[in-house]
Amino acid sequence: MGFFDKLEDKIRFWFSHYPIFYGFIGGIGAVLFWRGVWHTADYISLYFLNQTGVVSTTDFGSIWDGLISFVIGSVLLLITGLFVSNFIGNEIIISGLRGERKLAEKTEKEVRTETGAIAEIREEIKKISKTVEEIKNKK
Repeated sequence: MGFFDKLEDKIRFWFSHYPIFYGFIGGIGAVLFWRGVWHTADYISLYFLNQTGVVSTTDFGSIWDGLISFVIGSVLLLITGLFVSNFIGNEIIISGLRGERKLAEKTEKEVRTETGAIAEIREEIKKISKTVEEIKNKK
């Protein structure tokens, strides 16, 4: 395990004791990340429009505004462990590890089959729990 993995684990552990603060930092990180993406994309489009003569002036100093927001947002999301879950989501990661297709790619029949199987498993667990209780009561 690398230095950054250990650092992320320590920071996530600390933040787990302060969930509201964790939410604020994660929110700030997400907003700064997307602000940086947005401003950098705006700068790049203005730069290329300026090269074609469509726009007469481009503030070359404004590139730093977007890049700094992007970097700070990325760092906040990475050290808090929210980067991947914020953009990909846990369900997609888990389904990928299981080798499953995304829910959007599954057919209605597949989803209904899985839902039915889960319901059957729950019923079976209820029956087993009831049997265990009956056995405990006979003792």
